[in-house]
Amino acid sequence: MSTHPPIDLSLYLVTDAPERCGHGLLETVQRAVRGGVTVVQYRRENAGYAEMLQEARPLREYLRRAGIPFIVNNEVELALELQADGIHVGQADMPVEQVRRLVGPGMVVGISVSNAGEMRAVDPAAADYVGCGPVFTTATKPDAAPAIGLEGWAELSALCPLPLVAIGGITAARARAIRAAGRCDGFAVVSAICSAADPAAAAAEILSTIHQP
Repeated sequence: MSTHPPIDLSLYLVTDAPERCGHGLLETVQRAVRGGVTVVQYRRENAGYAEMLQEARPLREYLRRAGIPFIVNNEVELALELQADGIHVGQADMPVEQVRRLVGPGMVVGISVSNAGEMRAVDPAAADYVGCGPVFTTATKPDAAPAIGLEGWAELSALCPLPLVAIGGITAARARAIRAAGRCDGFAVVSAICSAADPAAAAAEILSTIHQP
């Protein structure tokens, strides 16, 4: 685990491709933060390193000023160059133990899981939190595993040894159902915020739902 101070996973924004962000990448993130997003992950597929660096650097600079943790998806070299707060990897990416060795103890490391076998294999000495899902079917990530549903969430949340974030088709209406089904420390959202006409309002709505008793 990292020596980085614990991060607030309550509302975890994962960025969509810039062309799917209605206000552009940086402004969408800025608006989402104003709405209450607590952590931001930069995720970019089918782009070269130079393009990712150009896109991500302004995000890093803004989020540092705003005091919001900045996580990079999969790209260890990019995370190190930008001095990100963390790195998140999936099952098909670099093994989490190797990631930890490369980034050292000062960076938060997250790992994605989608079934019980993967959850049982999570190494609490290497990872700091788990992103679990997709809970519901999502078009945001075409290669995502089948949705686990609320029953699957209940099973996997009971097995998780670390802070746990739900991802996949998350909306304000579904957040309470997930929390009712099992332990949940945060919700990762992509299109419900990035594609919203008002990202700040969308973030605030989800956050208010999360905080309802």
